[in-house]
Amino acid sequence: MNYEKTLDFLYTVTPAFHKSGAVAYKPGLGRSILLDNLTGNPHNDYKIIHIAGTNGKGSVSHLLANILKEARFKVGLYTSPHMLDLCERIRINGKAVSKQYVTDFVKRYYSVIKPLKPSFFEVVTCMAFEFFHYKKVDVAIVETGLGGRLDSTNIVTPILSIITNISIDHTQYLGESLSRIAFEKAGIIKPNVPALIGEARNREVRHVFADKAKTMHSPLFFAEEMHLLSASEQQDNGLWRFYSRDYGLLENDMPGVFQEQNARTVLSALELLRKMRFKIPSKAVVNGFKTATESTGLMGRWQTLRHSPLIICDIGHNAGAWEYLGPQLRKCMHTHSTLRMVVGMVNDKKTGDVLSLMPSGASYYFTQASVERALPAADFAAAAERHGLKGSVFDRVDQAVLAALKDSQPNDMIFIGGSTFVVADAIPMFIHS
Repeated sequence: MNYEKTLDFLYTVTPAFHKSGAVAYKPGLGRSILLDNLTGNPHNDYKIIHIAGTNGKGSVSHLLANILKEARFKVGLYTSPHMLDLCERIRINGKAVSKQYVTDFVKRYYSVIKPLKPSFFEVVTCMAFEFFHYKKVDVAIVETGLGGRLDSTNIVTPILSIITNISIDHTQYLGESLSRIAFEKAGIIKPNVPALIGEARNREVRHVFADKAKTMHSPLFFAEEMHLLSASEQQDNGLWRFYSRDYGLLENDMPGVFQEQNARTVLSALELLRKMRFKIPSKAVVNGFKTATESTGLMGRWQTLRHSPLIICDIGHNAGAWEYLGPQLRKCMHTHSTLRMVVGMVNDKKTGDVLSLMPSGASYYFTQASVERALPAADFAAAAERHGLKGSVFDRVDQAVLAALKDSQPNDMIFIGGSTFVVADAIPMFIHS
């Protein structure tokens, strides 16, 4: 079985939520515990930082991993979904797991995986835990997939639990209200393990976290109350300068409006880790911020794909993300002749909430990603028209991107987003050219 056949097996036998949606959603920890037991409970051999949240958990995970790497720790990083290849999900000090390891893992446990029929995410989570054990990492940063309480990563006992924020997303699985979603995310808070909340401005959400932490006898911290970020400024290129209490000026190579909140969360996490006697020199923090995207392979966060015309992509796909993206794009309309929006969504999102936040006055190219979950472009365009957004319809992302490029002048801007999978379809058009 080569790598291509391995992927075919995984996507056929273990349904992937990022491709198929609800059919691949298998809540509960039973299969994860069984797989974990079969592989010898490998996650017990290293420290774990567990991260959940509606938005920002990928950026926080990558930034924190890079800082710890700069501090000379051997750091495992497990995130999802991937943009171009499964191996992106599992990294050590920025280097992705090899295709050979993926193939060998599936071969070893083929006889278990086939009859058990776990989800794709359950198998890859188990693979990541075993790989980190095999490579003898010092610490692993583990990002939840969907939710927290019933997420297959939630079999771990971390040294620190982080919840970045709460907003409305995946309501058919996590609940319709912020407090219900917070309850699911709070499921990663473990007995006597410190818990850090990156952002919780809603009173009911704060109460959910406080009640859970009290039940678990877990110290609870709110990043916004730790006051570790004294000031910040976003430069014309979208990159940030942060003025921190403990490390002075920090320059970050992660663009995008949301990175201010992510930086506050990471600085708060570092404060808690240092209290756990993690040796994290100031130089490691400075360098970790400066090279996070470059060193970890993070993609799709206000990422520049081309400069003339300027092409930006971002994976923000829910109202919480678009509360930041919408104003940032409207600001871009003042500095570019025309803003062209190549956008699509998946069929299990609240499209109206997102469309209401997209900029009017832009030229729209409605499209659909190459996954089963994709909302048909024509349906998306019809929904957009009800919000006063009009444009052309394209069945494939590459067609929409090429049309936007053909229509563009050098001073125009093209934005690609609305869905992680639209961005994933677009990126190969530029990084492989």
